[in-house]
This record gives sequence, structure tokens and C-alpha cells, in this order.
Amino acid sequence: MKTKRVSKTTTISLPPGLYQEAMELARAKGMTRSELFREALRRYQRDEQEWQDLLAYGRRKAKLAGIRSEADVERLVDAGRK
Repeated sequence: MKTKRVSKTTTISLPPGLYQEAMELARAKGMTRSELFREALRRYQRDEQEWQDLLAYGRRKAKLAGIRSEADVERLVDAGRK
């Protein structure tokens, strides 16, 4: 009886130097290449989500403060420096 694979396989292309760095990192951490790239993708996704959350927070705060343009930001920075 065949078991259904729960993961998908993909191929990526890397410049030789980056490939070598990845292999050395995987070896140093005791990880397989797949584990290394899965972890890298998870971290990227987490960091991207945190960045988007931070941007949304900044937009909300700017809206509450009446900041609508870069000129408004510059004006506030200049006023804060005086």
C-alpha cells in the first residue's frame, strides 16, 4: 500500500557562493538542506508579517496624529528639533 506524501518537493537555483554558505550552515546546525530552507521560509514569513503589522500600526498612529504626507512628517521633525 502506498502512503501519501505530506510534503511537496521543489527545486531552487542558488548562486554557487550562497549554495555553499547554505550547506555549511546546515552542516553546522545539524540540519538537512530541507530543514534549513523550511526554517528560512518560516522566519521570512514571520518577519514579513511583523513588518506588515508594524507598517499598519504606523499608519494608524499617523492617521490619529493627522499626518498625511512626508511634508507633515518633516514639519513635525523640524518642530521637535527646535
